[in-house]
Amino acid sequence: MNSNKNTIIVTGGAGYIGSHTIIELLENTNFNVISIDNYSNSSAKTFNRIEKITEKKVRNYEIDICNKIELAKIFENETNIIGIIHFAAYKSVPESVLNPYKYYYNNINSLLNILECCLKFNIENFIFSSSCSVYGNIDQLPVKEDTPLGISESPYAYTKQVGETILKDYTKAYPMIQSIALRYFNPVGAHISGLIGEDPINKPTSLVPVITQTAIGKIKQMAVNGIDYSTRDGSCIRDYIHVTDIAIAHIKALEYVINKKQKTNYSIFNLGTGNGVSVLEAIQAFEKISKQKLNYTIGPKREGDVVEIYSDTTLSEKQLGWKPKFNLDEMMETAWKWELELQK
Repeated sequence: MNSNKNTIIVTGGAGYIGSHTIIELLENTNFNVISIDNYSNSSAKTFNRIEKITEKKVRNYEIDICNKIELAKIFENETNIIGIIHFAAYKSVPESVLNPYKYYYNNINSLLNILECCLKFNIENFIFSSSCSVYGNIDQLPVKEDTPLGISESPYAYTKQVGETILKDYTKAYPMIQSIALRYFNPVGAHISGLIGEDPINKPTSLVPVITQTAIGKIKQMAVNGIDYSTRDGSCIRDYIHVTDIAIAHIKALEYVINKKQKTNYSIFNLGTGNGVSVLEAIQAFEKISKQKLNYTIGPKREGDVVEIYSDTTLSEKQLGWKPKFNLDEMMETAWKWELELQK
């Protein structure tokens, strides 16, 4: 590793997974960390929370990555960048169905711009935040990295399919770029301190913040979207994974590319626990941990939802040496601890 270069750029650093990854980078590595985040679905308060946990300040550039000129200025200022972890993207499946232009414009342009900066400023190591939604509705479970991708169920999912294709084509055309696409399953929970967690500005669409906001009274009643799917209890099944486990996986992936451990210069890894949990099971786990009875109703199926998906974890365990540590109860416990923190 070039000792002169030790800065990691984290795009979307004030976001849910970005902020937890910054904490792990600050606490468990010697990297210098810089964030880029324009707070389109996050808050500047996040960096105060990170400082409270780590006792370290993080510099953030408040720009839109779709602005190529502003983005290039950052790379002109910061000369010691060794790698980029690219989180910045819109991520709501329902919103992407209603407003596809927003998702295509933002998620694809931002990736193209940051890859162009990699080429222009000779940054070789790139970690891309992808999603299990790229698989679509599939028959074979658990999902492996070489499982053929189905038709995307939403514009959001399609931006991740396109993003992976762009990355694959870039690394083929410009072999200097060493990259990994991490396909996360469903990130949940909060930092064990309870001082930071998922706090979207926009109305949450992910299950666990909807659960905790219903329990605290921010949401009067939540809906379980469909209970007539062909699953064990009729509700959708997902592979929920703690956000800190996902953050640690990004560092493992980053070190993997920096230390030239890839046999090719583009790899894909699934990040999941390997266990499918239904919506109703997740609700039951929360009720058990929090001793709260949730006010929920059964609603219609949601357009863009995949019925059942969970991961095969073999490849990430074997090659990255990564294994998730948090169980479902701990995911719910930390999420509830964070929701209570927000009430202070």
